Amino acid sequence: MKATQLLYNLGQSLWLDNITRSLLASGKLNRYINELSVTGLTSNPTIFDNAIRKSGDYDIAINTKLGEGKSGEELFFDLALEDLIRAADLFRSIYDRTNGVDGYVSLEVSPLLAYDPTSTLAAAKDLFSRAGRPNLLIKIPGTEQGLPAIEEAIFAGIPVNVTLLFSREHYIAAAEAFLRGIERRIEAGLKPDVGSVASVFISRWDAAVASKAPEKLRNRLGIAIAMRTYAAARNLLTSPRWQRVYNLGARPQRLLWASTGTKDPNASDILYVKALAAPFTVNTMPESTLTALSRHTRLGSILPPDGGDSEEVLQEFVKTGIDIDVLASQLQDEGAKAFVKSWNELLECINSKSLLISKAG
Repeated sequence: MKATQLLYNLGQSLWLDNITRSLLASGKLNRYINELSVTGLTSNPTIFDNAIRKSGDYDIAINTKLGEGKSGEELFFDLALEDLIRAADLFRSIYDRTNGVDGYVSLEVSPLLAYDPTSTLAAAKDLFSRAGRPNLLIKIPGTEQGLPAIEEAIFAGIPVNVTLLFSREHYIAAAEAFLRGIERRIEAGLKPDVGSVASVFISRWDAAVASKAPEKLRNRLGIAIAMRTYAAARNLLTSPRWQRVYNLGARPQRLLWASTGTKDPNASDILYVKALAAPFTVNTMPESTLTALSRHTRLGSILPPDGGDSEEVLQEFVKTGIDIDVLASQLQDEGAKAFVKSWNELLECINSKSLLISKAG
């Protein structure tokens, strides 16, 4: 049996961290759903930049939208929504079958709004409304400035993928924002079953300390952070406050492992996927990692609910002079800046393509 099926049987959702128009048109995504147990999909500006820049698949659509007077960010979101609506429809039967637990696709608000919660909320409402699909998650960064927008979006009934989380503390803050939004819905007499995932980035930890950590600790920091965070998530899910909202009809927020492609060429191609097997979680992975996983037929052990030896491993990193809290803040800040850089590159790509297509027309 393929390891993809083994993970699915365990209770972990496999989401593809990629989308292109050809992936949809060729039937490849549908094959991933049917043959590799893929039950959802995530996107980001870099993914769309590559899809638009490296193919002519979007040229006709861009030309049409230019004729409608659209450009830049407005044009991009039209393209992105077209792709994600098609993908959402492919996953809709999974969403319906799991009562809204699984079967989601994700679209990110403009990262230029990361420090403006009011504008972030307005953008989230607009994109969710335009999509018209209940299984679209709006990605909002779990930065200090993003937390109010997350709470307000959940209160407004908008499913949220909280992104840019790097530590247990980041996760807990995001989970609390989600919970506050749910509790406010209950107090207002609204249905509390709003979907959400909290995305914790893994491999960037190891990339950040690759030149500092001794060989015995190589590629162990990201996994230790994940184990520590998983223990915190399990504790939250069983706490009286959270169980109260579940009893009133709320849906638990699921933990999602992001950035799970192996960066170290000397490490296993499924290093993070194998290490992070856990029920009621999501692992979103790039296409290369998904296909690599499909070639395997065995998995390792399941993540221990108590965090296992994560604290001991983290202490080993502290002894080498690595400040975990400082590094978490640094990674989140760098991640936010990288998202802005990717966004600007995407808009540059849109503008360049638009200019070429206009001249050709």
